[in-house]
Amino acid sequence: MIKMSVYYPAEGGSKFDHDYYRTSHMPLIKERLGDACLRYEIDKGLAGREPGSAPAFVAACHVYSPSLETFQRAFAPHRAEIAADVANYTDIAPTVQISEVVGG
Repeated sequence: MIKMSVYYPAEGGSKFDHDYYRTSHMPLIKERLGDACLRYEIDKGLAGREPGSAPAFVAACHVYSPSLETFQRAFAPHRAEIAADVANYTDIAPTVQISEVVGG
């Protein structure tokens, strides 16, 4: 199984609409990926390591898929639509990582 993670750094002055992300963007991804999306999780940053410190990321998501090939095949036809929707909830340039889930 793989996990595609998207991290949105907490940058002063940047916007991030958590409601839109939760109710529109992530359901769009789930719908477009179909069975290639086993499940997804959404994180909302609260704090950093030290008490009272700001979080490093304002938000993140994690999309689980059976394999890298399955994910890429399902995502490719919808890449432009999904990318275009990003402007509806943020102006932050995200960091993306795809990982193999090896435990848990």
